[in-house]
Order: sequence, then C-alpha cells, then structure tokens
Amino acid sequence: MKLKGYLLTAAITVAISTPAFAEEVKIGVPSWTGAQAIAHVLGEVVTSRIGGTVEYVPGNNATIFQAMDQGKGDIDVHPDVWLPDQESFTKKYVDEAGTVTLSSNPYEGNQGFCVTKDFGEANNITDIADLGRPDVAALMDSDGNGKGEMWIGAPGWASANVNEVKTRDYGLLDFIEPIRAEESVKTARIKDSIAKGEGYAFYCYKPHAVWFMFDVEMLTEPTYDPAKYVMVQPSDDADWYDKSSVATKDALKEVQIAWSNSLVERSPAIAEFFANFALTADDVSGLAFEISANGKDPADAAKEWVAANSDRVDAMLGL
Repeated sequence: MKLKGYLLTAAITVAISTPAFAEEVKIGVPSWTGAQAIAHVLGEVVTSRIGGTVEYVPGNNATIFQAMDQGKGDIDVHPDVWLPDQESFTKKYVDEAGTVTLSSNPYEGNQGFCVTKDFGEANNITDIADLGRPDVAALMDSDGNGKGEMWIGAPGWASANVNEVKTRDYGLLDFIEPIRAEESVKTARIKDSIAKGEGYAFYCYKPHAVWFMFDVEMLTEPTYDPAKYVMVQPSDDADWYDKSSVATKDALKEVQIAWSNSLVERSPAIAEFFANFALTADDVSGLAFEISANGKDPADAAKEWVAANSDRVDAMLGL
C-alpha cells in the first residue's frame, strides 16, 4: 500500500510539473540577410536550449506585424525591427493596440547610400549630391535609358519608401532611377559592377555583410534634422509620397525584436527569453557575412554562433 501511495504521489507531482502545452513559436523572416540571421539565432536557442519547436514564416513587415497583432500564433515574432523606419507599425500595434511588445535591448543601426571605394575615388564621389552630376549618372547607366540606377531597397521595406522620397528631395530624379529589387539582386550587381569597372550606387546600412564582402564607402548626407525629415508611410496614408519630405540623413537607428503579447500565455519560457535577447551590430554583421559571403545556411550560421556564445545565451535564459 505504501508503494502504491508513493507511485500515485509521484505521478501527480509529474503531472503538475509537466506543462500542459509545448513551447512553440513561429518566427517571421523578412527578406534581408540580417533579419534571417537573427531569426535563426532565436530559433536555434528555442530548439536547442529551451526544447521548443520552431517554424519559420517568410513575410514582409506589414504581414508580420498584422499576424502578431492577431495573436493567433500565425507569426509570433519579428526578428529585426528598425526604428524609426518601422515606427508606423510600432505606433499602431505596440503603442495603440497594445498587442505587440518591443524589446528594450536594441543594437545600433546606420543607414545611407554607398558606392564602391574604387568608383568613388576615381570620380571624386563622396556626397549624395555627387550622384546628381551628369558625368557620374552616365557611368551608372547600365541599361542606356539616360539615368543611372540606384538600388533603394527591397519591395515592402519601409526604408525603401524613405529612400524613394530622398531620391526626389535630394534633386536626383533627373539623373538617377531608384530601383526596388530583392537584396540578392543588389549584391550580384555590386559584384558585377566591380568586375566590369562600372559605376553603381546602392542603399547600404550597418550592420550588414556588405562591409566584409566588398570595399565600399558610405556617402555623406546633410546632417540629420528632424524638421527636414517628414516621412509618411504607405500604411498610414495612400498619398504618402506626396505628403512626405525627406532631405536629410536618417538618424541612427535602434534595432530590436518584437513579439506578440499572446506568446506570454502560449509559450511563457520563449517570451521570457525574447525579453532578455540582445545582440550587437557586430554580431549581426558577422552572421550576415557568414551567410552572404561564405554561403552558409542561416540555420548553420546560427547554430555555430549559439555554440560559440554559450555564456551570453545562458545570461539571456537567466541561467
């Protein structure tokens, strides 16, 4: 009888201590390499250290934030929220709706426009205004339409909208054609322009693998002035382009993750980890370099990073 009672007590104890649900999370994966890297670091920690399950869901900013807002578990986390670029989403879902939480552990981001060092030095290109010189624009015209091409970002990027307005307000539209394409297209074009000795300009930012992949330089812009930086995103107004006016460099960014508040009840250990998660700009640049330049799968790069930074991961897990 004593043994039977002991076994019953033990069974009850196990039942109480065992969660009624598994820790699981669906991680949004935007198109840029840094976001892919961070998404897989999050996923690697969840699977290897928390013992949860992960699903990666590709999506743009609007799709990911809408899913987090709905709180149904379709997408639970955005791995790389750039502010103030994505401020229209954080105001709507973090500040107003209160359905999404923004991390308090950001890393610093810097955005601008770049040219390869050789192209810049050969043609005395140091400032964004230099792209409006007819001689420079002609060197950047690869399709013969009379305008030089400049990559401004991928479809769905809030920063691409800012850069489209900047191209206009810096007076470059008579000379420069702003191009939106996936980031892989930009990377291939940089490599091709270097091989052919052609001119090329492109939106660039730190952290990013491009600083390890190619010898590039960021052009100067007018110093950030909030009075000259009025940006309305398409998610706020259909007439965003006409109502925006941006003729100044972006302020330095704060970049962090964001997650659905519903995750706290569904997967509390994962939500707690997200609240403590923190990377540096150098971490992200290094991860992006491994993926973009060395051809590593994001999952493999993340696995190696987590293994090499176990003490930091322990701290994020409160161990």
